[in-house]
This record gives sequence, C-alpha cells and structure tokens, in this order.
Amino acid sequence: MRDDDPRLPTSPGFWRSPLRGTWFTSVLGLVLLVGITVLFVTGLLSYAAYNPNLAPVNDQTPDKGILGFYLFSWPTNPSWLYRLTQGLHVTLGIALIPVLLAKLWSVVPKLFTLPPARSLAHALERISLLLLVGGGLFEFTTGVLNVQLDYLFPGSFYPLHFYGAWVFFAAFLAHAALKTPAALRAVRQRRLDEAQLESPRPTAPTVSRRGALWFVSGASLLLLVTTAGQSIGGAFRRTALLAPHGGADPGSGPNGFQINKTAAYAGIDTRETGADAWRLVVTGRDGRTVRLTRPELLRLPLHSAALPIACVEGWSTADQWWRGVRLRDLAALVGYDGDPPDVLVESLQLHGAFRRAALRADQVADPRSLLALQVNGEDLSPDHGYPARVIVPAAPGVLNTKWVARMTFGDL
Repeated sequence: MRDDDPRLPTSPGFWRSPLRGTWFTSVLGLVLLVGITVLFVTGLLSYAAYNPNLAPVNDQTPDKGILGFYLFSWPTNPSWLYRLTQGLHVTLGIALIPVLLAKLWSVVPKLFTLPPARSLAHALERISLLLLVGGGLFEFTTGVLNVQLDYLFPGSFYPLHFYGAWVFFAAFLAHAALKTPAALRAVRQRRLDEAQLESPRPTAPTVSRRGALWFVSGASLLLLVTTAGQSIGGAFRRTALLAPHGGADPGSGPNGFQINKTAAYAGIDTRETGADAWRLVVTGRDGRTVRLTRPELLRLPLHSAALPIACVEGWSTADQWWRGVRLRDLAALVGYDGDPPDVLVESLQLHGAFRRAALRADQVADPRSLLALQVNGEDLSPDHGYPARVIVPAAPGVLNTKWVARMTFGDL
C-alpha cells in the first residue's frame, strides 16, 4: 500500500471527520494553555506545602536538584490555603480531561504524518510532541488514579507525578511558544487552516464544530459537578459522585467526617493505645524528655481551634472543632520557653510514607496548632487518631499525624 492510500492512517484521506480544523483545535488548545498552567502552579504549591527542604522524612523527591529552586516555607494563614489550592488542582485536572482528549483527537492525523522528520527543527518538534502527549496522558492518568486511591502504577506517586510534571510542562511550554500565535490567529479568523487539519474529503457533518465544543464543555461541567463537592463540602459533598471521599459523611456524631486511612489499615494495635500502655514521649533541649499519659495531657491547659483537613487527593472536610494542647506548650515543657523550634512527629502507624513527619517552627508556634485529644466535643475515634493527633492550619492532611507516639523538638 502507498502512503497516500486512504486506507492508511498516514494518508490525509483516512481522517474524514468534518470537525477537525485549526479553529476547533485552537479553541481547545487555548483552554488547555490556561488550565494546564494553573494545574502546574497549584501542583508546585502542593509540593511546597509538604516542606520537603525541612527534613528527609518530608522529602519524597530527594534527587530533585534545581527543580526545588522555588520552594518556600509554607504558611499557616489562611487556614484553608491548602484546601483551596489542592482542591483547585484536583478538580480542575479532572474537569479538563474531556478537553485534553478532544484536543488529542483533533490533532491525531498529525502524529501519522510522513516523513516523520523533514529537518532537524521538525524532528525536535516531533520529539517535543511525543513528550507532550505522553507526559500529558501520564500526568492525568496518575493523578486520577491517585484521587481514586488506586495505586496501580509502579513506585510512589509523589516522585512519578513530580518529575513527570516537569517533563510534561517543559514540552508544553515549547509547544505553546510555537503554536499560540497561530492559535490566536485561527480563533480570530475562523476559516483559517494553517495546521492543515481539515480533511480533504470530509464526511457529511452531523454536528457543527461549535456543537462539538458545547459537547466537550458539557462533559467537563459534568465532571466538575461530580467532583468539586469533595473540596467544597456542605450540601455539595453529596454531588461528588466520582470522589472516594465525596459522599455522605461516614457514620454520624462528632467523629462523623471523612477518614483517609483507618486505624486497621495503619496497623494500630488497640493494646498500644490503651490507657495502661500509651505514653506520649516528648523530647527537647539537651535531651530533656517527658512522658505523658492521656489524663496528664488533659490536665494541661487545653485550647480549641476550628480547622479543616485537606488531602493531596483533593478532598477536604469542613472546619471541625479540635481541642487539645498547643504544640508550643509541649515545646515549653522540654526547654523551649521562647520561640519554639521545628518538631519531628512519630506515629504508632507501622507503615506508610508519612508515619513520621516534620513541622516548621512557624507551624509549631501558631496558637491553632494542637496535639488534639478531642474533636467536636468528644474524644477522638480510633480512625481519627485516638489517643492523640496533630492538627495544623493549612498543612496537608498527611502532616497532621494521627496516633502520635513521640515528638522531638529541635533543629531538624
């Protein structure tokens, strides 16, 4: 068969949809230009929120090198900051899936164009296109699997998604620099076909290009409505049909709000959390150490704070009323009477990347940062971290360590 045989995908005559064209592709591309830029920025913010430069236990990408150039100390104000940025990241990413798929469908004939490289510049463009398409599919696929708690990919989600994002965005920037001027011209001049995407022998249309865009928009809106409720909360949570933590709150009562990992999943032995066995070990300046039972913690000055929990998967709770001992007061017990230092928090949890987590001094110093013993007026349930858990404003959920066993204050 010849390359121009209409039965081959390398032939322009093989692709007969009347919807393909530079205008249709350009509209989708400009939407992705804005959307993917927002995704990349919010993804970088999510990474910064983990404070990876603080301590090795927080750093899931130790070989990042210059890719961590922008990192900064994540603030505690406003308390809903991570809830907003990560909710936007996940919800927007899911809502853009129909746009991404439509964009790939609209340009698929170009992937089969022969010869594969007409010049060195053209070869570099095709390579960047492969990185763009492959990187985009990889990032969106791993992101969706992580949101659904389906860890089907090899290795840890954190380095895969982080390094993949940089490869994808580098290719995306190169492609945007080359194609954005033409896309803007195509949107202004609707019949312009600079990219030569229109079929030379199209079939009879059954829907207009504008109608196809409305279809893609409707699909994105549907995904938005069935996902966004997991981070908006309230009555909208019932609409989050596609989110693993989006439905009605688990159980009822003061502890009836979303749980990411249960005590059973974390391997928590009730014999270790009982009143006779559990002690909080707090270590500080010059090795000074105190061991506190739960009743002894309850006799210390207790404070309350209304704070949400927000997770990397995009789900979050509404503000819950937490009550417990301020972290800075625990630091004072072991010799830090002035400005408190960083702290390493260790859990009874037997496995998992964040059974140990570090918090910055500003997080420890915030008066809303607590070793929580109660929530909404009752003792914590086992699944919410009984006998004690950390709660810190604006911190990712995994840094709000549950089933706390040891806290070590000092420079990390």
